[in-house]
Amino acid sequence: MEIKIGRNDPCWCGSGKKYKKCHCDFDEIIEEHAVLGEIVPPRSLIKNKAQIQGIKDSGVINTAVLDYVAENIREGCTTEDIDKWVYTKTVELGGVPAPLNYDGYPKSVCTSIDEVVCHGIPSKDRILKSGDIINVDLSTNYKGYYSDASRMFCIGDVSEEKRKLVSVVEKSVKLGLAEVKPWGHLGDIAQVIKDLAHENGYTVVREIGGHGIGLEFHEDPWVSYLTDRGTDMLLAPGLCFTIEPMINMGTYRTVIDKDDGWTVRTADGKPSAQREIQVIVTETGCDVISH
Repeated sequence: MEIKIGRNDPCWCGSGKKYKKCHCDFDEIIEEHAVLGEIVPPRSLIKNKAQIQGIKDSGVINTAVLDYVAENIREGCTTEDIDKWVYTKTVELGGVPAPLNYDGYPKSVCTSIDEVVCHGIPSKDRILKSGDIINVDLSTNYKGYYSDASRMFCIGDVSEEKRKLVSVVEKSVKLGLAEVKPWGHLGDIAQVIKDLAHENGYTVVREIGGHGIGLEFHEDPWVSYLTDRGTDMLLAPGLCFTIEPMINMGTYRTVIDKDDGWTVRTADGKPSAQREIQVIVTETGCDVISH
């Protein structure tokens, strides 16, 4: 239960404004939805103006580093090369690679190729070859604010089958983004993503999804892509999270590498594709933080 405050007291968001001039109307809407039994975000997940600016500044760096990877990735480079690019460029721009040493993760970026769904660990022994599809997933900590995004890259002569998978995951994120509206629901995003995947004969990974982010690398809510329109957490202005569906060509089932404890692969060895963007809900729609 959130603590009640007086209309003339300072707002709980830290803006310095009186409550009645800041989040009073917001809280009334939240309460209306809560009474209906909907899942509403706690105040701790709602970012204020200063926090949003900090997260956006982090996102500028994250997107710039992804752009740098896009300019340099090619057949013949190693995933270790990508890791070095990410570390060097992120630090050059004033940030810190958020994955590095996160829960023991050993590198600055995740490089997931073909059947690797996510959390692929860069290696000097993995050389990119023609026909590979690779997801490069990177995150930035800038002055305590976090950003996160990933892109798919097709290396050399990629089969039409794989290119279609990549195209579908790209389209799914665009459709999901169009559903991010104030007072909508996370389920609205999930509905269009899973519908597109299933229409194309694909499956959506169940155990791994998007997440809240901003003041921490991973925050609530957990973002599923299997829920239905009108369900799941309310999209309140100030809520910041990632849209990052992982779509598989075959089964949705996944396995984790027993040796490294990180690499997630499709259970049937068929390709997987992922695209990730970070968004924040606004009063009129949303802003893309990193992409």
